[in-house]
Amino acid sequence: MKAYWYDNLPGDQREPHDSGRAASGEWLTKLGILHYNLPSRADVDALARERGYKNRDEITISPASMGAAYEDKVRGFFAEHLHEDEEIRYILDGAGFFDVRSHGDDWVRIRLERFDVVVMPAGIYHRFTTDEKNYTKAMRLFKDDPKWTPLVRGTETEETEYRKEYLKMRDGAAVEAH
Repeated sequence: MKAYWYDNLPGDQREPHDSGRAASGEWLTKLGILHYNLPSRADVDALARERGYKNRDEITISPASMGAAYEDKVRGFFAEHLHEDEEIRYILDGAGFFDVRSHGDDWVRIRLERFDVVVMPAGIYHRFTTDEKNYTKAMRLFKDDPKWTPLVRGTETEETEYRKEYLKMRDGAAVEAH
């Protein structure tokens, strides 16, 4: 895993967009993001049990697996959104980027590769894209039944209980860190 500030320069979303400014693992933790490298599925299973996850699936995001729908799907994953539930993603093969919003509302890019795990809290604005190789195979883990509905950023989304709870957690972590 590598995390850094997104450069905001024009170009394909799948390019690295590396500003050269690193974001530390400790800093990500203050946003409520946990990250691991777990080469063993048994370790992933243990993490899932520890966090109360009951369901999972696997998805392959590539032109070969999705055909003509690939470009639309990747653009859809890249639309800024949040989820009602915490989510775990485990990269089985390939690579991809999760972008998350900082305290100042800037994008921070997290590059995940094989065996990387990211745990993102409910209510955090984020987006996902493959890298330039256009291939990510991932396991998605869910506490209960999968909820696929992304809540796109907007005035209404800001007022959801998930967003408000996230901000309380994040801003409390920021205060404690100083």
